[in-house]
Amino acid sequence: MIKLNALALLEKQGKTKYWLYKQLGMSYQNFNKMINNETKSIQYENIEAMCLLLKCTPNELLVITED
Repeated sequence: MIKLNALALLEKQGKTKYWLYKQLGMSYQNFNKMINNETKSIQYENIEAMCLLLKCTPNELLVITED
């Protein structure tokens, strides 16, 4: 299963989930589902925006787990 690693990246950089939410400008409901890995899809534009904001690559943002 592919999961979003944004919370770990935020913690590593000393930033909050609220900071990322405000930067992305999406609805809180959709943001919360995405950040908690409760969504079935993520738009490429959101992946790109998170990579730019967190100064990371898609390989760092998305991780494969054995769930």
